[in-house]
Amino acid sequence: MKGRQHKGYMFLTVALSMAVLSGCGKPYLSALKPAGEVARKQYDLMMWSIWIMLFVMIVVLVIFVTVLIRFRRKKGDETLPKQVAGNHKLEILWTIIPVILLVLIAIPTITDVFKLGDTKAMEKKNKDGKHDALVVNVRASLYWWEFEYPDYGVVTSQELVVPTNQKVYFQVKASDVKHSFWIPSVGGKLDANTDNINKFWLEIDQKKAEEAGNVFYGKCAELCGPSHALMDFNVKAISSGDFQNWISQMKSAKKTQPATASAREGQKVFNKSCISCHAVTPSDTRPEQARTSPNLATFGERGKVAGILSYNEQNIENWIKNPSKYKPGTKMPAFGDQLSDKEVDALATYLMELKVEH
Repeated sequence: MKGRQHKGYMFLTVALSMAVLSGCGKPYLSALKPAGEVARKQYDLMMWSIWIMLFVMIVVLVIFVTVLIRFRRKKGDETLPKQVAGNHKLEILWTIIPVILLVLIAIPTITDVFKLGDTKAMEKKNKDGKHDALVVNVRASLYWWEFEYPDYGVVTSQELVVPTNQKVYFQVKASDVKHSFWIPSVGGKLDANTDNINKFWLEIDQKKAEEAGNVFYGKCAELCGPSHALMDFNVKAISSGDFQNWISQMKSAKKTQPATASAREGQKVFNKSCISCHAVTPSDTRPEQARTSPNLATFGERGKVAGILSYNEQNIENWIKNPSKYKPGTKMPAFGDQLSDKEVDALATYLMELKVEH
């Protein structure tokens, strides 16, 4: 008896814990607050299915309670009710109703699947060989993201910049293991594979972007290694005009010239230890295979270090010395034993000055 009670308490504790934890999380990572056409359609489909399932549950519950009360055996009444074996009308009815409900779910689902999967627009190119639509190549690596704007010759890392009220087409792939590209508030997710390119489109509503401070957050939605939960990126949603200005700034960006003596020393350290992996200008002309590490052109403008740490000089130095402490499994080597504290300080100063200059 005590054993049963103990199991009952354990089950109740786990159930309550799951109920409480299900309400935890970041509001900006919620798929229940759609900020674009794709997310809105997916949300509407989900709610439509939930309402239909809720309707079925209520009908079944009403029938169950009605039968339980009306046809229960009464005290002193020992007569058995008439035994009925089969009822063709009922059997036809409870076959037709589920079929109708499935059709009500299937029609909008299939319609939206084909609409949301239509990427023919990204195949059209003008006489210059550039896409008519805005296309972004997304490449996922352990544990960072690269965003390439092929028609503009611009490459960024960890921050995706897109215009609002405009369809943006994505070509998604992975460079090492399977990942998944997901911006919960905007729509998704789409797998990033190593052996093929997956395509889809997203559109962010300008009003929703303004309500969110023009920043959304993306994540890897496929278990890819020990730091899977730390594989985040930022999405900056701006107006179409601001996006064109941003593209112009990135295309004309020059290599940062260090402003202080410490930063100049840091640049020397960077050229000796880091330049073989990292680029410091958005116009990275190296082939994709050679881009093995994040582009650091806008590192001084970022809000996070490695996508997870608060942006300050101390965290930059900590990351340089021992990145695996913060992102287990990262491919970036530790420089704590290779560089002196003075060199690490200078390197951090230089990195903080990496901003787009004109």
